[in-house]
Amino acid sequence: MKIEYSTHLRHRLALRGISHDLPYQIYVQSNERYHDAETGHSIATMRTILNGKMREVMVAYEIEEQTVSLLTIHPLKEGQKENRLKAGRWRRLE
Repeated sequence: MKIEYSTHLRHRLALRGISHDLPYQIYVQSNERYHDAETGHSIATMRTILNGKMREVMVAYEIEEQTVSLLTIHPLKEGQKENRLKAGRWRRLE
């Protein structure tokens, strides 16, 4: 499977000073995957060190045929994942 970075994701990496490898690492290693009912995208989350702090970080992505497009990345605020699950916006994928 081919993995591509969107222009938006590359911009966010530069803007936030995030390592170029982190989105790929989260996509490949994450054990937590969700469907975002608001955007229709898939979400992978993982706790990792970001800018010297342990943070939960999400990567939004889409799969089309044999290509995974990583769309955006951002750290989650405390309780943000739980709130999205409780509200039904995110649904866990098996």
